Amino acid sequence: MAVCYINSVRTSIHNKQVVEKLMSGITINRIQCYFMTVIVFMLFCAPYHLQAGPPAAGEYLERARAILKEVPLIDGHNDVPMQYRARVKYDLDKLDFAGDLSNVNPPMHTDIDRLRDGLVGAQFWSVYVSANYRGATAVQATKEQIDFVHLINERYPETFELALNADDIVRIHRDGKIASLIGMEGGHSINNSLAVLRQFYELGARYMTITHWRNTDWADSATDDPVHNGLTEFGREVIREMNRLGMIVDLSHVSPKTMHDVLDVAEAPVIFSHSSAYTVTRHVRNVPDDVLKRLPDIGGVVMVTFVPPFISNEVRTYSDRLDRERNRLNREYPNNETMVRNQIAEWQKQNPAPVSTLQQVADHIDYIRDLIGVDYIGIGSDYDGITTVPEGLEDVSKFPHLSAELLRRGYSEEDLKKIAGLNVLRVMRENERVAEKLREERQPSQASIEELDGNGR
Repeated sequence: MAVCYINSVRTSIHNKQVVEKLMSGITINRIQCYFMTVIVFMLFCAPYHLQAGPPAAGEYLERARAILKEVPLIDGHNDVPMQYRARVKYDLDKLDFAGDLSNVNPPMHTDIDRLRDGLVGAQFWSVYVSANYRGATAVQATKEQIDFVHLINERYPETFELALNADDIVRIHRDGKIASLIGMEGGHSINNSLAVLRQFYELGARYMTITHWRNTDWADSATDDPVHNGLTEFGREVIREMNRLGMIVDLSHVSPKTMHDVLDVAEAPVIFSHSSAYTVTRHVRNVPDDVLKRLPDIGGVVMVTFVPPFISNEVRTYSDRLDRERNRLNREYPNNETMVRNQIAEWQKQNPAPVSTLQQVADHIDYIRDLIGVDYIGIGSDYDGITTVPEGLEDVSKFPHLSAELLRRGYSEEDLKKIAGLNVLRVMRENERVAEKLREERQPSQASIEELDGNGR
């Protein structure tokens, strides 16, 4: 920058001398002299300054959009299926996904027009069911969520197409459509059955998050009291069978010990479908440095999330206070949900929430890049699974704005392509390659949790 400034000064001095030479020996009035000076400055100086200045914000956004048209943006986590379950019991006639869902109450973050505006190339739809669901109830609810993904593909074939592998994503994006992928959020959905796991794979599920907010019978969650010290032996068998199938192991939501146990046994790259860096924001759902440093060895990817308490320490602290207040009120009014809700609303009025920002999401990306490199980063928004969003990332239409911010920070276009989708495509292709190899080496596992862990724990 200093060199540019010095050269600019030198250019200005030189051009002043040119003007003086042009003027010498000519009798003109002051007004004519002024206009001649301006003209010469525009000819000699202005082009240099226009070239040397930084790109405008609009130019970064324009470049970002061009990149996302070339490479599919793969979002690792969106909870639209859960929204449709809660709002209209999956009835697309009552809530048209092709309509403007920013106007419903409460607003949704996702609809077809905004997905198009956000240049989303591939979407992992989270087929989430509550961790309170257990046994056959969890299995049925997960099947219903998967069925909804198939329903939107059938209802809007000009927009969506089911993707089962990396090549599908590339082809569907090239055809101008959005690749629909299925990600299961929570190992409780398989009801401790490897046969059920295999059937979910056949229905199209291409990743499974090992736990949700509660432990499963075979793995510890980050947000529950540990009971297994990570993975049980049956949990290890689940990971091995997922690798044999080609179903990606997702480590969002699991405890650090479970993360390490999975990395010890996994034969294919893992993902974190919607997590960020623990050192930047000390939320238990984020990934600690010692785990991040192991990702290059296995080729895994952290899909940085937009969840406000996961990206902002101020929001995390506020959320902790809010949770404590809600717990206190639940104890004080154990059978009065209306009173608790009203008291919480009053507390929030007296204690305005801080906001998170797009720039804080980019800070997490910066940190992971600086620690382990750009090859291990993706994007996992958690849109429609969160009630608040970062400023600047209000809905799915805003993805290009994050890409533009990364360009502004000096990321190359190749870096941006990797973060947008190429890193996840690599993970998928490697899982597919490993699965092909393992299927030749071993048969489907018939192991049971009773056999490996005892007592159906």
